[in-house]
Amino acid sequence: MCAWPASGLKRSFPVTIEPATAAVSPDHSPTGKSLVSLKNVSKVFSNGTTALQNMSLDIRQGEFISLLGPSGCGKSTVLRIIAGLGDPSAGSIDWPTASHDASGKALPEISFVFQEPTLMPWATVFNNVWLPLRLKGQSKETARDQVLEALEMVGLDKFAEAYPRELSGGMKMRVSIARALVTRPKLLLMDEPFAALDEITRFKLNNDLLHLWEKFGWTVIFVTHSVFESVYLSNRIVVMAARPGRVVGDMPVGAPYPRNEDFRTSPIYNDYCRDASAALHAAMDANDHL
Repeated sequence: MCAWPASGLKRSFPVTIEPATAAVSPDHSPTGKSLVSLKNVSKVFSNGTTALQNMSLDIRQGEFISLLGPSGCGKSTVLRIIAGLGDPSAGSIDWPTASHDASGKALPEISFVFQEPTLMPWATVFNNVWLPLRLKGQSKETARDQVLEALEMVGLDKFAEAYPRELSGGMKMRVSIARALVTRPKLLLMDEPFAALDEITRFKLNNDLLHLWEKFGWTVIFVTHSVFESVYLSNRIVVMAARPGRVVGDMPVGAPYPRNEDFRTSPIYNDYCRDASAALHAAMDANDHL
């Protein structure tokens, strides 16, 4: 696993960048209990492809973690396994604080935001967001306040009766996020949700997401290919090597919140980006030495 230079670690803000020395503790280490732990998880698909190999990762309550790595490193596979949309071939997923059913199966409170909004084109924004509650048996009238609250969170409360065809790409993604938030999850899984958007829209949604995370205290696991996005959003970046996917770096980002455009142009942001970029290159090189 990578050892991180001090240039990407303990900071006061603003800061004068010092030469790299020994690594030290980050300023912002979440104190929450472990929410979910992956222990030696491997995933081999039916065609023989090993997507993940002996991957261990502990996620604490309240963290904003970015999974950063090249295409094919298993980032999305990790999310799907955590969400219960696929089973590991080996290893275990533990939920220390989740409730369990009579058989002992964990019942974590999870929502998933996919790469595409995946909205029902024939349904209004309200009905798209209502869907998870509807599947749980809640009537439209019973769910109304909860749906409108989720839409207000993402700034779309005035578009409840609009249809997806009437929305921009960024607005469609906001609907997708509202649909994920309407169940009030403890863990939000996001699989490159802003990758297809233009830069200005992406920056705006990054800011909105951070505001919601700070306000409501969720735990977020966010998949991205972008070094810049991972540094801006996260208090921890987990770097993965490509197939077989595994953790090769775990980088705390100690810059304080709230973060804004001043942070994007600060020396500390550039320094963290250099560290994360170096780790990403090291991850890609790791497979050359297998």
